[in-house]
Amino acid sequence: MDVKEQIDSYIGEQLPSKREELQTLHQMMLRIAPGCKLWYLDGRNADGKVVSNPNIGYGSLSKISAGGETREFYQTGLSANTSGISVYIMGLDNKKYLIEAYGQRLGKAKITGYCVKFRSLNDIDLDVIEEMVTNHMSAGSARGS
Repeated sequence: MDVKEQIDSYIGEQLPSKREELQTLHQMMLRIAPGCKLWYLDGRNADGKVVSNPNIGYGSLSKISAGGETREFYQTGLSANTSGISVYIMGLDNKKYLIEAYGQRLGKAKITGYCVKFRSLNDIDLDVIEEMVTNHMSAGSARGS
């Protein structure tokens, strides 16, 4: 199964309301960054053990691990979780950037150094998510420096 099929399957496996919201976000990501590299991570480590929720990734950046190795990873990601949906903005140098730049306008969401987590699209301002993703995808990991 190719990445697009894995993504479609993952979205299709969600409950109807979450499926619709993930599909809305997925289409938004593809509109913002047409032709970007797509990722699907099933949440399993190299040993096959589940270590995270499955997630969809968009774009590409170089990420340096704690051990100093450089590896490719996605710029922006989506994931369904038990309480809603998470949007990941990877590669930010300033871990307060998201809350400072978007927190006041976003709506009801939990914001960490690289993640925006919310229950439903009804709880947030989707235009702010679109602005956040557009800014990050166009500027890459330099955003939030």
